[in-house]
Amino acid sequence: MIDQLFALLLLLLIGWFWLDASRARERAVGLAQRACQERGVQLLDQAVELRRRGLRWRRQGLRIRRVYRFEFSEEGIGRRTGYLVLLGLHLVDLSLGLPAASDDA
Repeated sequence: MIDQLFALLLLLLIGWFWLDASRARERAVGLAQRACQERGVQLLDQAVELRRRGLRWRRQGLRIRRVYRFEFSEEGIGRRTGYLVLLGLHLVDLSLGLPAASDDA
C-alpha cells in the first residue's frame, strides 16, 4: 500500500514538474518575442533554449530559477544571443546585449 502511494505521489510530482516547465518555456518564448519586437529585431527559430535550472528561496517560498538563451538577428543575416531569467514564472532579467535604445535618433 505504501509503495503504491509513493509511486502515485512520484507520478504526480513528475506531472507537476513537466507542466510547470512547459508553462515557463511558453512564457519565456513570449517574453523573448516581445523584447525582440520592442527593439526591432527578429527572434530566430521562434524558440528559447533552457541553459540552466536551479532552486532559490524567496519570501514566498522555494522557486525554480531558469535561464533561457535565444538567438535574434538585427539585419536578418547574422545571429546574436540574448538571455532571460525566470524565477518561477516571473521575469527577473532579460538582455539582448544591445546598446540602450535612444529616443533622439
